[in-house]
Amino acid sequence: MNLISGRDVQVALAAYVQERRKALKWSRAVLAERSTVPAPTIKKFETTGQISLRQFLLLWQCVDDLHRFQDLTSAEQKPMPRSLDEVLAQ
Repeated sequence: MNLISGRDVQVALAAYVQERRKALKWSRAVLAERSTVPAPTIKKFETTGQISLRQFLLLWQCVDDLHRFQDLTSAEQKPMPRSLDEVLAQ
């Protein structure tokens, strides 16, 4: 049972990239130049959460450490809860 959706994660990732871009005091044009992702694509991502994985990774490596993202694939996974009682116990 999942309490968040893929859409929730998309929106959160877009907000995080936008937040990091602004913290670095970069315009979309600057991020576009550094990442090779077109500025209109960055705008679409920041407003809708829609972007290709390749372009997302290009943006991520400009605003954060790509190793942090890769670590998601090797982190020890907790087993998914199998019942409502297990969800409530967390």
